[in-house]
Order: sequence, then C-alpha cells, then structure tokens
Amino acid sequence: MTQKLTAMPLDWQRALAIVAHPDDLEYGAAAAVAEWTDQGKHISYLLVTRGEAGIDGLPPQECALIREQEQLASAAAVGVETVEFLDHRDGVIEEGVALRRDIAAAVRRHRPELLITINHRDTWGGRFWNTPDHRAVGRSVIDAAADAGNRWIFPEQLRDAGLEPWDGVRWVAVAASPEATHAQPVADGSVERAIRSLTEHRAYLEGLGAQPEEYARDLITRSAEDAAQRFDGRRCVAFELFPR
Repeated sequence: MTQKLTAMPLDWQRALAIVAHPDDLEYGAAAAVAEWTDQGKHISYLLVTRGEAGIDGLPPQECALIREQEQLASAAAVGVETVEFLDHRDGVIEEGVALRRDIAAAVRRHRPELLITINHRDTWGGRFWNTPDHRAVGRSVIDAAADAGNRWIFPEQLRDAGLEPWDGVRWVAVAASPEATHAQPVADGSVERAIRSLTEHRAYLEGLGAQPEEYARDLITRSAEDAAQRFDGRRCVAFELFPR
C-alpha cells in the first residue's frame, strides 16, 4: 500500500494491548507504547499464552518461565507495569467463544479506550502467511471489543465476578498489519527503548540464531523508517485502525 497514513488519535488515557505471545508487541508496537507512556497514558499488556512452544531447544514448562520473565522486563523497558497471562496453549490457540470470553473479561476489568493487537489478517502482505495464533487472537480482540459492552454476552461475569459491561472501547489498533491506515510518530528515544524492549527477549532471539542487540536494532529502525515513507518522512509505527 502507498496511501498516506493518518496520525493516530491521542484523545485517550487507557489502553490494553492483547497479543498471542511474548515478543509480539515488541515486533510491532513497542516504540508507539514507549511514546504513549511518556505522554502519561496508562497501558497494560495481556498475553494469551506464555510462549512455551517458541524455543525448540527448551521444554515447554521451562520455556514458559523464561519467556514470562523476558516479557516482564520487555514491558518495563517501555513503561508498562501491568502484564497478565491467560495460559491458553501456545501454537494451538482456538478462535471461538472461550477466547472471546477471556478477552471480554479483561476488557471489562481494565476498561480501556484503545485496544492494541497484532496482525489478524491471513498474510503479512503478499504471500507471507500469518500464524494461526496471531489470526485467532487478533480477530477475537476485535470481536471482544463489542462483547465487553453487551451485558447479555457472558452475563456470568457480571453475576459471579462483579464485572460491569464496558462499552468504552473507541478503537482497535492492529500493529504490523499489511493494510495499515494510521501511524504514531516516534522520537529517537522511543525507538531506542523499543530496541531494548525487543532485546530483552534474549533466549527467544538466540533460539532463532540471532544476535539480540543487532537483530533488534535492525528490525525496529528499519520498520520505523519504512513506515515513514507513508508519513511525510517521519519515523513512526503503523497501525490498521478500526473505529467503534
């Protein structure tokens, strides 16, 4: 796509970022998150899995513990203090009512104005196929934004957990989408913090055969500069934005 990106809305204070795995946000949105937390906005992370199937050389139970700690450090690097995990199974996340229920409950608890997720579309653009986990979680986030506001969907959450409906989600922002529409400009400091954030996933990146610092710097800076071509030359993080 070559059309110009529109600036992301900034008239909000609370966001909830929901993705499948530790490292998903660092590949797509961390520089924007750093920018927003510097502005005093409150952002929480919700991970649907602990990424236990992500490192071939580690058994899942051991891998989950390592990747959880890496995600906590990664979030802290961009100013995020609240990180939660749903414990769905990595690699075989099932799109459906159970996942929507868990996400809706989180939305009702956190009461965000903005939801952030990662590419839910079939590909990354062209014929680069997306993973089932990303597709399932991304679509479920978009669906759960509406579920959370309807008291007759998952009413047991109101009755048993005291969770009131929340119809205050105004947008869902999808990072790393091949159909990006909007962008958040990012300062040099935010880019550096995003690089540190991705670098914190050291065990995962080394498992891929990468040198963490060099890999993170190349990926984050290249992504911000590529998106700048559609945003008047300003380095940015691109999103596909769904208004509600």
